Amino acid sequence: MRAGFVAVLGAPNVGKSTLVNRLVGAKVAIVSPKVQTTRSRLRGIRVVDEVQIVFVDTPGIFAAKRRFERAMVHAAWSGAHDADAILLLVDARRGLTGETGAIIERLKESGREALIALNKIDLVPRQRLLPLAAAVEETGLAAEIFMVSALDGNGVDHLLAVLKDRMPPGPWLYPEDQLADISERLLAAEITREQLFLQLRQELPYAVAVETEGWTAARGGAVRVEQVIYVQRETHKGIVLGKGGQQIRAIGTAARAGLAEALGRPVDLKLFVKVRQRWPEDPERYRDIGLEYDV
Repeated sequence: MRAGFVAVLGAPNVGKSTLVNRLVGAKVAIVSPKVQTTRSRLRGIRVVDEVQIVFVDTPGIFAAKRRFERAMVHAAWSGAHDADAILLLVDARRGLTGETGAIIERLKESGREALIALNKIDLVPRQRLLPLAAAVEETGLAAEIFMVSALDGNGVDHLLAVLKDRMPPGPWLYPEDQLADISERLLAAEITREQLFLQLRQELPYAVAVETEGWTAARGGAVRVEQVIYVQRETHKGIVLGKGGQQIRAIGTAARAGLAEALGRPVDLKLFVKVRQRWPEDPERYRDIGLEYDV
């Protein structure tokens, strides 16, 4: 038996969560077109033959300025610190951007090597991929280079096979049937936050948080979930609620369906929207989502 951790690193919006979902074979991480959707480390688990691989989905790494951003970037590097393998994801459309270059330099300074995957190859003409692969090779970081599409699965099976062979001997770290290392309360909050991103898109203010405050067993195996959506301004609250409350009802309906599917039981979801101007400075919010406050 073998088991180990694979830290998936990259700049914001390169497709890390989509790839982790594909590698795990189930949706364990929320996905949206909005940058910095992932805010904390999430572990997705895949068993291949006698090998258990724990994929650590991390926030995008960038030049953080605000406290909340610094906490996310710190979480990403912490996920890589003790990993048995590092998988650096590069958006093949954008190439080696400054953000990706900075990640490469820091990894080289630490003495770590990485597997590097060029993602979104389904969106890039093939003649552009070989020069990009050559540029990645020239960085001197890559132990091996892969070309994949997390969206359609192209090249992912080969990547998974190579990662499997890199896992060290040892007992499994999680039960065989566990797909993710995340509490049900946090999973519920993430599913609702995903719907906020998907339904409000550009209207959604970046500084929005979801907290699961109530979790009560109900009849027939159902669960009653109460959540608070925190925004920073009254105008943001109006965006989330929508005219006559139509938007919040649509968000709740979609989140309820997603949560019921994830939990495998009926869900009664109640959403409340509150204005908390300085929630990104509240240590308790950081603790709730697994981030460190003083970094």
